[in-house]
Amino acid sequence: MKKKILLFFLLPVLGLSQTKEESSKPETQPFNNKSRLFKDWSVSVGGGAAFMTNADLTSFYDGKINWGWNGYVSLDKQISHTFGLSLMYTRGQTNQKAYLNDAAGVGHGYTKFDQIALLGDINFSNLMRRVDNRSRFKWALHGYAGIGLTGYKTFLQDNNVLSKWPLYIEQKMDIGSFSYIGGVGLKYNISRLLDIELRALYLISGDEEFDGGGWSRNAAPGYNLINDTYSDNAWLFNLGLSFKLGKHQDHLRWVDPLQDAYTKAANLEEQFKDFKVCEKGDQDNDGVCDDWDRQLDTPAGARVDGAGVALDTDLDGVIDLNDKCVTVPGPIQNNGCPVEATPQVLPVKEIAIDEINKYFNGIEFELNKDVIRPKSYPDLDKAADIIKTLGGDSQFIVVGATDSRGSAQYNKKLSQARANAVLNYLINKGVSPNVLLAEGRGKEDLKYTECDPATKCPEWKNEANRRVYFVAK
Repeated sequence: MKKKILLFFLLPVLGLSQTKEESSKPETQPFNNKSRLFKDWSVSVGGGAAFMTNADLTSFYDGKINWGWNGYVSLDKQISHTFGLSLMYTRGQTNQKAYLNDAAGVGHGYTKFDQIALLGDINFSNLMRRVDNRSRFKWALHGYAGIGLTGYKTFLQDNNVLSKWPLYIEQKMDIGSFSYIGGVGLKYNISRLLDIELRALYLISGDEEFDGGGWSRNAAPGYNLINDTYSDNAWLFNLGLSFKLGKHQDHLRWVDPLQDAYTKAANLEEQFKDFKVCEKGDQDNDGVCDDWDRQLDTPAGARVDGAGVALDTDLDGVIDLNDKCVTVPGPIQNNGCPVEATPQVLPVKEIAIDEINKYFNGIEFELNKDVIRPKSYPDLDKAADIIKTLGGDSQFIVVGATDSRGSAQYNKKLSQARANAVLNYLINKGVSPNVLLAEGRGKEDLKYTECDPATKCPEWKNEANRRVYFVAK
């Protein structure tokens, strides 16, 4: 029920108002830098530890950890609130060991690497967030996956085989150095300008030489035979800062559009809880507020419809309150009951004019134009058939009128053009041009004279003033 009441009061705001016969159109604008609501660029920097894993030589040996390091910088673009892209440069070094055999003993080495990667960024927190969650959030879980180019230099030495001639391997960063990277991160929104993130990334080199163990499995010194894997991989753990660029208050990664829309609707509903219904009162006490009552002087005790108009079941012009024969039409003089007296016979011409004006009622034109809308053609065709039966002895006037909005000159011109349009249509349907004249009276011929200015009346009265009708000359 609350939602129905809210919708009812919103209708005038959403497009029922009209000025100079122009209904409001929805505003549209291109999406550019001026229209965007959120910032979506950021620069991130960070660093931490690096460990060679799933390789022949690893950073974990004999219960000890051989610590390495890594640092990164990235340019980040948020595409939507759930997905973004990052162009990331990473530099680091891993330190690793392995036991080959009794003759060689323990080998130790390091890998210095550089990587340029394009990462896809999925915001799982926004992706799985409930739309009815109105609270602001500061933590977000992110997932990363991407592809890059990795160049590296390795060093390997042991107690015997490589004691005097250490093994050096270098891989340039080129088309043959493809690698893969993926992982997870936990972001915290410190302020509108700064985020902090703890993340773990897994670097898949796709290269058995990445740990420094040698060029092949068949050649000395044989370190590549320790592990069956053909891809040496590393873990990168780091802590970083993200500097959000742009003038807007919020960054897109921290915005949920559905949640934002839900919150605004809920706030609007809260505002309308204190909305005053029937602020203008109910002058005639018919149960319909004057704000939308189309009959402000309904007699006391009369039943009314939703618009506040007294019911007349048999449509005889006598409201049900005063009608002694509610279901049978009759004249006012007989309290709405039929009489056997000979009904008044109106001249044929007057009857025809009344009938024509029934079809003229509600003729619609294009906004601020004299072009008749096609939906009005059937009514005008019927009016043309009636006019052709009147003969050519008399002349008739097609009168155009407007409401009180706009200047007198503008309304005069528009009403004349619309009257001419109706006249020309009737002539094209076979009506003799000798019996018709067109006259534009603008806003000087108001059906409801109290509607000057137009703001004094409800819109249905102003619509009734914008009309074309038929009279005898």
